[in-house]
Amino acid sequence: MSFMSNDFQVLFPEILLAIGGMALLVLGVLRGDRSLGLVSWLAIILLVATGWFVLFPLTQFNRAFHGAFIADDFARFAKILILMGTGLTILMSKEYLEREKIAHFEFPVLLVLSTVGMFLMVSASSFIAVYMGLELQSLALYVLAAFNRDSLKSSEAGLKYFVLGALSSGMMLYGISLIYGFTGTTEFSVIAHVVTSPINIGLVFGIVFLIVGFAFKVSAVPFHMWTPDVYEGSPTPITAFFSMAPKVAAMALFLRAMIVPFAHAAGEWQQIVIFISALSMILGAVAAIGQTNIKRLMAYSSIGHMGYALLGLAAGTTAGVEGVLIYMTIYLITNAGVFVCILAMRRDGEAVETISDLAGLARTRPMLALAFAALMLSLAGLPPFAGFLAKFYIFLAVVAVHMYALAVLGVLASVVGAYYYLRIVKIMYFDDPAPAFDPDMSWNLKTILTGSSLFVVWFVASGGQIVSVAAASAKALLP
Repeated sequence: MSFMSNDFQVLFPEILLAIGGMALLVLGVLRGDRSLGLVSWLAIILLVATGWFVLFPLTQFNRAFHGAFIADDFARFAKILILMGTGLTILMSKEYLEREKIAHFEFPVLLVLSTVGMFLMVSASSFIAVYMGLELQSLALYVLAAFNRDSLKSSEAGLKYFVLGALSSGMMLYGISLIYGFTGTTEFSVIAHVVTSPINIGLVFGIVFLIVGFAFKVSAVPFHMWTPDVYEGSPTPITAFFSMAPKVAAMALFLRAMIVPFAHAAGEWQQIVIFISALSMILGAVAAIGQTNIKRLMAYSSIGHMGYALLGLAAGTTAGVEGVLIYMTIYLITNAGVFVCILAMRRDGEAVETISDLAGLARTRPMLALAFAALMLSLAGLPPFAGFLAKFYIFLAVVAVHMYALAVLGVLASVVGAYYYLRIVKIMYFDDPAPAFDPDMSWNLKTILTGSSLFVVWFVASGGQIVSVAAASAKALLP
């Protein structure tokens, strides 16, 4: 009984989220769609309470169910980022959902249930637990992508995401079955003792199929094909969510599932990670140049940024993991601000998504243009903004293991990618003004935008504490 008690104490944040999500579902069913506001605020309170128990766990133990789940510092860091991404999405979505007449109470409930899956993903220390968490997250995301049932684009986005997601899940499951077949276990810690270099060719195939599934979840080339269509077709707050919390969870899972069980086979899987990282950086830099839709541009931007983050995994060191955690923190907060700016792109009550609609924004909405410009420059990785340090820590980790060609490729891709970020700044500040956007912006959107903009400026001068926490979290994964 004591054993079970410890297990449930370790997983208390996940249990709290799951029970809270089901309670919110019951409340929504009883009160109907008019309960969206109440359910949303209760969901935010639930996320805050969960965050408290993540930071201050009920027990000193950090393993549950015979080591299938682990709640170490690495998992805690990722979970706080996931909660932040989910909470910001709920805050920025209410007015949008009401304007688009899709103000259904299921929205925050689906976000909470998806967050449960993400929590299980980042704590998973067994491939069975990995698959369970991944599918719980994905099922909610498929519904969210098609949340606007009256929109053909949204329905198409949900269908594409579901079909391709099911394909990637099947390939990953096949990889897990191969790994189990050649090692006799699904536990990360046991696999780490069984696998030694050189490894069996069948196990190599298992690792390849496993990486395919993970690469799909982080939108890495060549498994990125769903990203532009899903980003463009999904309702904007849901696109924002896709670019934040699920990316953090998938990247954290990618790190743990590669580094912990296959540490002695790094030479085999690092080559694959280097390949998809390089392709992602190149495609993200080049393909976004010709985009006219701001959400599609952000999709290709996301592909490129995941390529940079994967450099840290390719390095396979503590510094590389630390770089990934710092990168994902900065990327999440910056993206929250960018999508608030996209939500503000409304003219005569209708959403506009064309980049040319930003023309002359500095003259019609100067403060919005200033914030948007700071966020774009941060995504481009230009000093003195936070994005510069994000790439700096990643490149530093790569150079430390003598992957000089990969670092040079990353720098060149950053230079090319800076073009389309700077183009948006140029359009806002130097093109003839387009008709002004609607001036109304809710206090929660203003708060998110202000906080995100200040963060990208503040981080270079005072982000040392976040860097220190990321370093400690990285050591929990790779001592």
